[in-house]
This record gives sequence, C-alpha cells and structure tokens, in this order.
Amino acid sequence: MKELVSLVQQTADRLAGQHIGAVVAGLADGAVEIHGAGRTGPGGGVPGPHSLFEIGSVTKVFTSLVLARLALDDAVRLDEPLAEVLADTPTVPVRGGQPVTLRHLATHTSGLPRLPRGMAARALLMPNRPDPYAGCTAEAVLGGLARTRLRAAPGRSFRYSNLGVGLLGLALAQRAGAGYGELVAREVCEPLGLTDTCLRPGEEQSGRLARGHAPGGRPVPYWDLAAIPGMGGLRSTAADLAILLRAQLSADREPDGPLAPAITLTRGTRHRVNPFAWTHLGWLGHRLHHQQGGHLQLWHNGGTGGFSSFVAFDPEKQVGVVVLANTRRSVDPAGTALLRRLQMGAGAARR
Repeated sequence: MKELVSLVQQTADRLAGQHIGAVVAGLADGAVEIHGAGRTGPGGGVPGPHSLFEIGSVTKVFTSLVLARLALDDAVRLDEPLAEVLADTPTVPVRGGQPVTLRHLATHTSGLPRLPRGMAARALLMPNRPDPYAGCTAEAVLGGLARTRLRAAPGRSFRYSNLGVGLLGLALAQRAGAGYGELVAREVCEPLGLTDTCLRPGEEQSGRLARGHAPGGRPVPYWDLAAIPGMGGLRSTAADLAILLRAQLSADREPDGPLAPAITLTRGTRHRVNPFAWTHLGWLGHRLHHQQGGHLQLWHNGGTGGFSSFVAFDPEKQVGVVVLANTRRSVDPAGTALLRRLQMGAGAARR
C-alpha cells in the first residue's frame, strides 16, 4: 500500500499533539511501517520501534496464548475448573452449579467482578499511586476470591474481568511451576522472537522505557500488578507487537508457523456478546455494518496509570495496527481510524 508510510506517520504526529509521545505501526500488503512522534518523557527523545511502553490489558492476549499453548501440550484443559488448577486454593465461587473454568476466564464469561475484592475503590481513587494493585498478593487475591459472589453463572454472559484474567495467569504459572514472566517468555516470546516483551525490563531495556504521564502531562509511577500480572503487567514495543500481528495474520496461511496452532485455537474459541460482537481467547472481535464496509476487526486495548495501547488486525484484509502512547488518554479512536483506512485501501487494491 503506497500510503502506508504517510498514514502511519500522520497518525503518530496527531497523537503526539494529544499525548507526550506515541509510536504507531501499520501492517499492510506484507509491509510494516513503524513511526514515532513526541518524546519518551522529560528530556527524552522521539520514541521509536524499540521504545518500551506499559501495554496494560493487551497483556491478556499473551496470557491467552499461553493458555492455548499449554492446552495443546495437554498441560491444562480449556474446560478445566479453576479450582483444579490453583494449588491450595480457598473456595472458588460457583453459581448455578457451574464451576469457573479456564475458558470462562479467558473469554470474560466467568461471572467474576472486574477488579479483585477491595481493589475497585483503590484503583479508581488512587490511579497515580505506584501501583493500585500493589496489595494484590496471591494470598490476598485468593482469600478475597473465597468471599466473592459471581455476577452471573459461568459461561452465560460476557462481563469484562481483570480479576478473571489475572487469576488465569496466576493459575497457569502455578500449573507450569514457573513465574508468569518466565512462562510468557518461554511459550510466546521465544517462539516468535520477541526480544523486548517482559514484566520487568533489564538494565539496557530500562534505558528505552518511556515515562508514563497523567493526561495533564504530570509524570506518574510505573505499575507492577503484583501477583496478577497476567491481566495487564507486560511491557513491550511496537516492533515486538508488530511481529505478534504478523503471526496472527499468517496463522491461517502458514499452519506450521510459530504459534500458529495456538493462534488458531485462540481464534477458534468464541463467545457471542451480541449480533455483531464476540470474544475469543484474549481477543475481542466485531464486524462492522455493511454500510461501513463489513470489515472484520479483532482487537484489544490497554491502559495503566501513565500509558495507553491499542492493537488490532483484520485477517481477511491482512492489515493490522499497533498504537502505543505514554499517557493514559485512550488511543483507541486513532488506532481504529488507521485500521479502517488500511482495510479500505486493501479492499481497493484487491479490486
């Protein structure tokens, strides 16, 4: 697509006017363009393909890929009850006779609340503290789980839950006998060649970590997410996330490619939210109205105290976008607009 370079740079430039800094990646016709604008923080330079950002809930895509990998290796089952995977766990809530399973956690159909017990007010009232989830030790989360009431019977309805995917990451790590960061590195990053996606940056990576900011421009502390990082604790780069999207786009055409079986499993599992939208393992999906082109969009966004992210793609048109910024103001509108431009351009090229 001839316009790819200009579309990506224009998007980054517009975002830099609203945020401190931004990096945008666009994928189309087999090409990848990554451009940044603004700055990484006070005294910092222009962010680029290898600048690290907190990616917030885009982490959930990685957690679900780990689930798929372990399921394919028969280390877990998608419909295995959470209570059987978590070791020495207090009572896991049940409703309607249906236990919460790993599938329910990954598709946000567990009935669990959005946030851990006692964390909702803390996260809302103190978003700029070092980590609103700092009290979420494994003991605190699991102890609170025993006192948590499910909002709906598991599997019945979609209810977005950070807690649910946090528990999924915790359970998978316990079953694998590894830390969550080690598990993501082994099951996702190493097969794909992702070199900068991590929980805690090393010394060299720390020099490339952008500084998060509140919408008004004030620097805010980084988040860690304690014992439940599977819901939003990863850092990554536009370069790494572009590789992830290339794997997503090629999975159907290259079934022997790295992670292709796991990607196929994540996308082959879905729960219908409404006539136009659904959730996979990790990804959210919808199809635009035919008057808007009828395009397929699979996506996830994320936000922490000082960062926002948006990753989306269309496997039918073979296009995708990554948007990372170092304020928590949403980048979804810019990412969605770029994806639609790429989808329309891909459609025109094929006609």
